[in-house]
Amino acid sequence: MIAVPQGDRSGLTLLTLDSQAAYKRSQDAVGKPVGDHVLLDRQGRPVRLADYKGKPLLVNFIYTACFQVCPTTTKNLQKAVENTVGMLGADRFNIVSIGFNQPFDSPQAMKTFAQQYGIRLPNWEFLSPAAAIVDELTGNFGFSYVATTAGFDHLNQVTLVDANGMIVRQIYGESFTAQDLAEPLKAMITGAPIPPQTSTLAELVDRVRIICSVYDPLTGKYRTNYALYFEIAGFISFMFFMAWIAWSFMRKRHDEKIQGG
Repeated sequence: MIAVPQGDRSGLTLLTLDSQAAYKRSQDAVGKPVGDHVLLDRQGRPVRLADYKGKPLLVNFIYTACFQVCPTTTKNLQKAVENTVGMLGADRFNIVSIGFNQPFDSPQAMKTFAQQYGIRLPNWEFLSPAAAIVDELTGNFGFSYVATTAGFDHLNQVTLVDANGMIVRQIYGESFTAQDLAEPLKAMITGAPIPPQTSTLAELVDRVRIICSVYDPLTGKYRTNYALYFEIAGFISFMFFMAWIAWSFMRKRHDEKIQGG
């Protein structure tokens, strides 16, 4: 976890994700081997990440209580790899989604998440680590996250691992283009050189920090940030009100011209 203290108006100290430090930590993981971590699959059976060697592997971190960013990222990841699956076959690479919010991201929770969002690719597994290894596991992949009273900040990244178990690239953001993900994946599968990333450093860093939903540190659960919806609704109401004033003014001017004529 990469966190920095930040004061608020009440005098409390909050934690926020340090985007620059998180990006550096993520990039520092590139070129390093994936450790032999043992996790549980959706049926509660132990799975070793080392068992995925021999094929390229895509890894992303989620938390199952998220209803916005994590599902969107997961669905976009599915769209990005479906064509590759159809063209090269599901037996040519694997995908793993790991629940980092323990103990809440249990095997059953991961199973429910996959079912809820229609993830049915045969080469895609959802894994649950023990709480004791989360820090070591996320550190291995350069994944940063921090729970705060204002939100849940975390890196939104997909890690590309080659057939030898080495981390070769980090991809950031909610959506993925063929150039972002499918192209380097196909290159790893066919043994071709991996195409270079085209995004600038500023663009990559800008895509690092994602705030999902509101975190309640007392219960360890997440709830909807209704304040955001109220702000949006208030803005829309204000715009309608201003439009009504403008319309009323123009209507009055029009009526005055008719009466004056």
